Amino acid sequence: MNQTIAPRVRTLVLLLLAATGLLFAGAGPVSAHAAVTGSAPQQGAVVDKAPTQVSLTFSEKVALSGDSLRVLDPKGKRVDRGDPANLTGTTYAVKLHGGLPDGTYTVTYQVVSEDSHPVAGAYTFSIGAPSQTTVSVSGQTAGGGVVGTLYGFGRYVSYAGFIVMVGGAAFVLACWQRGAGVRALQRLTVAGWLALTAATLGLLLLRGSYTGSGKVGDVFDLDLLGQVLQTKTGAALVSRLLLLAAAALFIAVLFGAYEKREDEEKRDLTFGLAVGGVVVSAGLAASWAMSEHASTGLQAGIAMPVDIIHLLAVAGWLGGLAALLVALYRAPADTPVDALAVRRFSRLAFGSVLALVATGIYQSWRQLGSWTAFTDTRYGQLLLVKIGLVAVLVGIAWVSRRWTGRLAEAVVVKPREESDAVSVADTDTDAETDADADADEKEPARAGASGSGSGSASASASASAGKGAAASGKKGAAGSDKADGESERAAQLARQRAAIDTARRKERRDADPNRFGLRRSVLAEAGVAVVLLAVTTMLTSTEPGRTEEEAKAATSASAADASSAGALTLDMSFDTGGEDGKGVVRVDLDPARVGGNEMHVYVQRPNGRAFDIPEVKVAFTLESQDIGPLPVVPDHITTGHWSASGVQIPMAGEWKVSVTVRTSDIDQTSVSKNAQIG
Repeated sequence: MNQTIAPRVRTLVLLLLAATGLLFAGAGPVSAHAAVTGSAPQQGAVVDKAPTQVSLTFSEKVALSGDSLRVLDPKGKRVDRGDPANLTGTTYAVKLHGGLPDGTYTVTYQVVSEDSHPVAGAYTFSIGAPSQTTVSVSGQTAGGGVVGTLYGFGRYVSYAGFIVMVGGAAFVLACWQRGAGVRALQRLTVAGWLALTAATLGLLLLRGSYTGSGKVGDVFDLDLLGQVLQTKTGAALVSRLLLLAAAALFIAVLFGAYEKREDEEKRDLTFGLAVGGVVVSAGLAASWAMSEHASTGLQAGIAMPVDIIHLLAVAGWLGGLAALLVALYRAPADTPVDALAVRRFSRLAFGSVLALVATGIYQSWRQLGSWTAFTDTRYGQLLLVKIGLVAVLVGIAWVSRRWTGRLAEAVVVKPREESDAVSVADTDTDAETDADADADEKEPARAGASGSGSGSASASASASAGKGAAASGKKGAAGSDKADGESERAAQLARQRAAIDTARRKERRDADPNRFGLRRSVLAEAGVAVVLLAVTTMLTSTEPGRTEEEAKAATSASAADASSAGALTLDMSFDTGGEDGKGVVRVDLDPARVGGNEMHVYVQRPNGRAFDIPEVKVAFTLESQDIGPLPVVPDHITTGHWSASGVQIPMAGEWKVSVTVRTSDIDQTSVSKNAQIG
C-alpha cells in the first residue's frame, strides 16, 4: 500500500508547488499600502506661475529619504532643492529652484508606507503651457524585479517556517508527547526553525534594495543595511532573530531532555515548556504584527493583539496539521500515532478555527470598511478567495473528524490464527537452524571415519596415540568456535525476526481502512493549506480595501473640485481584448466652454499606474445638432500622458466625447461618454 501512496503524494506535492508558483507569478509587484490622495500642483494641472514647492498628501504617514521626492524639468534635470519635509500630518513637500521656465515637469516619489511597504509613482504638471519631455516614468514601480520576487518568496518562507515550527512543537506538547522521540517530527520542527531563520536573514539583507533602488547589487550594501536597522521593519526582523535563538533552546529541550525524562518529571517540564513556548511564539508573531497592517490605521492598539492571536491560531491549525501528516506517514511501526492523539489535535484545530473566525471577522471589517470593497478592490477579491479556501479546508477537516471517530487504536491485538502461524514459522526456522548446526558437527566425523577405513590396522594403531594428543589439544578451540558461530547465527536470526515483526505490524497498521482514510483526508487538508498560505502572503502585500477606496474617493473629490471650477474630467474604462489590454482613460478639458480649450488625456492601468500605448485619438460629436465628429489627435507628452491645445468647441450642448485607444498593432477599441460643455 505504501508503494501506491508514495506516487500520489509526490504528484500532489508537485501540483501544489505548481499552483503556488502560479499564484506568486501572477502577484506582480507589491501593491502600495499608502496611496496619494492629493497633490499641489495637481496631476495634469497647467499653472501660470512657477510654484515654490511641490507637495504630496498620502493616506497614511510615510518614511522619507533624501531622494524620496524629485522634480524633473522637460530635459530630465532635477529642479528640486533640499530634502523633503513633513509639512503637516501626512503631507510632504520639497522646495523648487526659482525662475523655472515654462514646460511640463515630472514629479516622482518613492517612499515607504507606515506598514513597511514601498510606494512609488509619478505624475506631471505644466508651467505656462505643456511641452514635450524626455522623462519616462514607466519604470516607477515599487517592489518589483528580481529583488521584489526574492523578497516576496522570503516572506512566504518565513510564514511557512513559523507555522511549521510552532505547530509541530504544539502538536508534540499538546497532542502526542510520545512524538518527541519520533525522528520525522524532530526533523519537521527543526526544518521550520531553519526556514524561518534563513528567510529572516534574507529579508534583512534584501530590505534596503527592496525599498530603494531594487538592484541586486545593493543587497550586500552595508550602508543600506545600517539604514534598515534604524527602521521599524529592521527592528522587527532583528527582534525575530533574537527570539529564534530562544526558540532553538526550546526545541533542543523538547526533543532532547524532555523525551528522556520519566513520566513524573515530564509533567512538570511540560508545563514549563508550554509557558515558554507560548511566550516565544507570541513574541515571534508580534514581530509581524508590530511592522505590518495591524500596526497602522484604525484601532492599531486592538489590531496588533488580534493579529498575534490570528497568527498563533494559524500555526496551531496548519502547523499541527503538517505534524499530524508526518506522523501518519513517517512514524515508526513500533510508535504509531494513536487515536487519542488524533482526537486531541481535532480539538486543538477546532479551537484554532474558532479563533481564526473571530479574529478574521475583525480584521476584514478593519481592512475593508464596506461590503462593496469585497468586489471592488483587489484586497477584497483576495480575501474572498481566502475565505473560500478556508471553507474548503474546514469541510475536509470535518471529513477527517469522521475518520478519527472510526479510527481503531494504534496497537491492534494480533488475531489468534496469525499468532499461531507466526509461532509455527518460528519453530520451523529454529528446527532448520538446529538441523544445519547438527549437520555441520557431523560432517567432520564422516570424513574421519572414511579416512580410517582406507588405511591398514598397524598404521592406525601406530598413529592413534598422536591423533589422540592432537584431538585433546584442539578440543577447547573447536568448542569456542562453535559457541561463537551459534551466537552469531542467533543474533542474525533475532534481527530477521525483528524485521519480520516490524514489517507485519506496519502492514497491519497500513491495512486499517480508517487510518488509510484519515491519511488521505489529512493529505488533502495539507494541500489546500499550502495554497491558502500563498494567498495569505499575497494578501499581506496588497493595499487594504479601505485605503484603496479612500484614495479613490479623494481622487473623485479632486476631480469634482476641478469640474466645479470650470474644467471637465471624464473617466472611461476600456478593454481592447488583447494581452495587457485593460485600463482607464481620463480626458481633462479646461475650461470646457465654447471656443479654445486645453485638453489632457491620461491612460492608466487598472492598478493606477501610467500606461503607454501606441495611439490615442479623441473625437467630439454634438448629435442634437448633427455636428461632428470633430477629430483631435493629441501629442504624446510622457508615459501615459497626451495633450492638445486650442481644441475648439463651436457651440454649447451635450457633447459625446469618444476616445479610441490602441494597445497593439491589432487590438483597438473606442469608448465614449456624454458631457455638458459650454
